[in-house]
Amino acid sequence: MWDLRYLITQKSYKMESKKQSASSLVREIKRRTRRVFSAEEKIKIVLEGLRGEESVSAICRRYGIHENNYYNWSKDFMEAGKKRLSGDTERNASTDDVKDLREENTELKDLVAELSIQVKVLKKSLRGLE
Repeated sequence: MWDLRYLITQKSYKMESKKQSASSLVREIKRRTRRVFSAEEKIKIVLEGLRGEESVSAICRRYGIHENNYYNWSKDFMEAGKKRLSGDTERNASTDDVKDLREENTELKDLVAELSIQVKVLKKSLRGLE
């Protein structure tokens, strides 16, 4: 709440100096206080709509979202499902990340090889002591 009061006083000061309209102040407050839904929340809302127990408009009212948001999320959800079922998975790693991982993998393989050789040498030396 403190942040909102600060924003209003800052905007009021700026409005006096720049002669901005009240609607621009309201737009700015709405923009800064806009709710962001997590992926889990979006999936939950879309699944509620797909169940059909309640109308989409009622679900949207309950969560305070516009129906267009719901339908966009629903479309994204369905597209992601299609891609996943068809086996078309997208990689998030860039080529630099893949290159770094391959280099690290090579280094680790070399280390394992060196340690394996050391273990064999130690086993042979222990057999000679018996």
